[in-house]
Amino acid sequence: MRYSRRGRSRRCTISRGKHKKALLAAIAAGNREAIFTAALDELERGPPALVVLEDMHWADDATLDLFKFLSRRIHRTHALLVITYRDDELGPRHPLRFVLGELPRGDLRRLRLVPLSESAVTELAGDAGRPAAGLRALTGGNPFFLTELLAAGTDAVPATVRDAVLARALRLSPAAREIAELVSVVPGRAESWLLEQALQPDEAGIEGCLGIGMLRGADGSLAFRHELARRALQDSLPQGRQQSLHARVLTILAGRHGIPSARLAHHADGARDAAEVLRHAPQAAAQAAAVGARREAASHYRLALRYAAGLAPEPLARLHEHLAYECYLTDQVESAIEERRCALEIWRTLGLRLQEGDTLRWLSRFSWFVGRRAEADQYAAEAVAVLDSLPPGPELAMAYSNRAQLAMLASDAVAAIDWAQRTLGLPATAEHPEILCHALNNLGTARWSAGDGAGQADLERSLALALAGRFHEHAARAYTNLATTAVTQHRYSEGQRYLGEGLAYSEEHDLYAWRLYLLAWRARVRLEVGDWNGASEDAEAVLEHPRTAPINRIPALTVVGSLRARRGDPDASSPLAEARDLAAATGEIQRLGPLARACADAAWLAGDRERITREVQPAYELARPGRNSWMKGELAVWLHRVGALTPPPAELAEPCALECAGDWRGAARAWQLLGCRYEQATVLAWHGGEREQLEALAIAEQLGATATANLLRRQLRVRGVRRIPRGSRSSTRGHPHGLTRREAEVLRLLSEGLANSAIATRLFVSTKTVDHHVSAILAKLGVPSRTEAVAMARSQPDEDSSAPG
Repeated sequence: MRYSRRGRSRRCTISRGKHKKALLAAIAAGNREAIFTAALDELERGPPALVVLEDMHWADDATLDLFKFLSRRIHRTHALLVITYRDDELGPRHPLRFVLGELPRGDLRRLRLVPLSESAVTELAGDAGRPAAGLRALTGGNPFFLTELLAAGTDAVPATVRDAVLARALRLSPAAREIAELVSVVPGRAESWLLEQALQPDEAGIEGCLGIGMLRGADGSLAFRHELARRALQDSLPQGRQQSLHARVLTILAGRHGIPSARLAHHADGARDAAEVLRHAPQAAAQAAAVGARREAASHYRLALRYAAGLAPEPLARLHEHLAYECYLTDQVESAIEERRCALEIWRTLGLRLQEGDTLRWLSRFSWFVGRRAEADQYAAEAVAVLDSLPPGPELAMAYSNRAQLAMLASDAVAAIDWAQRTLGLPATAEHPEILCHALNNLGTARWSAGDGAGQADLERSLALALAGRFHEHAARAYTNLATTAVTQHRYSEGQRYLGEGLAYSEEHDLYAWRLYLLAWRARVRLEVGDWNGASEDAEAVLEHPRTAPINRIPALTVVGSLRARRGDPDASSPLAEARDLAAATGEIQRLGPLARACADAAWLAGDRERITREVQPAYELARPGRNSWMKGELAVWLHRVGALTPPPAELAEPCALECAGDWRGAARAWQLLGCRYEQATVLAWHGGEREQLEALAIAEQLGATATANLLRRQLRVRGVRRIPRGSRSSTRGHPHGLTRREAEVLRLLSEGLANSAIATRLFVSTKTVDHHVSAILAKLGVPSRTEAVAMARSQPDEDSSAPG
């Protein structure tokens, strides 16, 4: 049965299929009473049936009457009557509400469809290859809005959503339309007092708005149910209309006490009122920064700069500086450099040397963060030269501390301690806790890395000062240096504690640059202690961030390259090559050392011993004088293994010193006690006999190091060992087409119909990594498409997943 209203067809379906002649004849004749009677007769005389009335929020009077007629008599039949409707389409006086209120209560069941949960939104976004952040707030968990937004691929309002929203708005009376348009320019909710002063709305107009799905709060406020719907209506308004509405709202809000600056800045922007934007946006930015909302602070400063054409030079330069700092903290460092250069040009034009020197110091810091060490050193020297010519003050103290920081980062403990002590000797340092905090951080890290345990106490004091003073950046930096120094010394329990606290602090205060750096180091910890899935998840999360700075990318790329090489995954060389390109510009052993170690491991697994020396020697030379004993030692053992270490070095960490001295059994035990099982297996594989290599093989199997296990099997065959364990079914039995374990796992997920992005989410890797796996699978199977690969997999018996041993 179909009943038409306003061009829309409502459908009544009886699940048994064909209607009886009487019912068809009644419909053809258009006799209302005959239709009702014939429909009921059909249900009473026939077998069990399902009757569905869809989209009843659009039902006309005839359909509502049919529903009411059948619902009161449905108990006489063997039928189930189901109706669907959108409750956000039902205003308080909608006819369906009256019909529902009169239904018999006994057999009535309501199934309320709740909005999609945060986890459901995350899953759907992951399947579409999009980050889920903010999507639930934007769509309200509405499945239609969400799927359309994901299909559109942008955060702009999709045309389908816009059309649906505007179609509802067309039903509004002029009075209701005016209310809806005003509310559309007010994010969140429009308070009753705001509506009263702006429009003096009548109750009929408000009810009309409720009829299209708007919400009325207990306090009389009005809001759109979904943010996307609000934006759709706002965007449909002519520009002039939008400006006038924003100006009206701004005037009302500005005259009321306690309105947040961010709200005033929003409406000032909508009204295109430059003076009001410049008045409120910087205040909003400062308030956001004070509570750790760094990205919001950056957006407010950007807003102010869009209206700053007529601003005087000094306040303009300050806006650039403030924006630069927020960009730096949120890992938008290239933008930070650009903003500081704008400020530098203004200060030099004005001849203000103090501000020039301070800006040079900031440019040094930012340049280091993007991996341009030479520029960082040059800016640092220029800053000190400019500020040394002026009376000493806090700017000079920070310039000195910056030199200490750069030396510390280069593992030059002597220079770092010297510059830090010069900083501490300036009166301004004692007068400014923030500078004292910065200097102690540099001093403590340099001392602790060089083997002086007192350095840890300096770092702890720096952290305490930062937390007490709410110096967000310095607190994150203290957590970082405490964590990374502990991890470098393989003090994993301490390192993981600092990492956990630092990640929580950085997340809470929107310090994305620090959060990503700590996440990359947590990936390194997980790699070293054998939690390889966790390591992959952390590293990929860093690399998938759209603006990851080189300093953050280098350790993450190193972890990914190591994992791929050890597991036998495709394209292990690309992440290591990218890390090499980025790390070369830093000139720092803390970047180049771990990378050289990873490249040496990959060269060993590839059977290229000559490459080990080429990979390790430059980093080892950089690590020689006065560097930390762990990094120096971990590079030394690789040169020792290939006979390229002359003369034997001194002051190496215990496992490395033992191996270089010939006590490889002691070295293996030392690595085992530290929890570094892969390093234990590597020592046993290089130096041990049959028994030790079998032990190394077992460790490699447990870790999922397929490439390492395969190398060990080849070595054992060369030794003439006949009974070589093939490993567990899940990791070592040969695949008929030579797929690795990970490739077989990807093929299985392809067989489930998952897209590459969904597989990436399931395996905690990037979509690009899955792309590489799929290409390798197609090549090994000799088929041109995913479909044929899946068909071949389904036609084969269930085989295990790793390459032949």
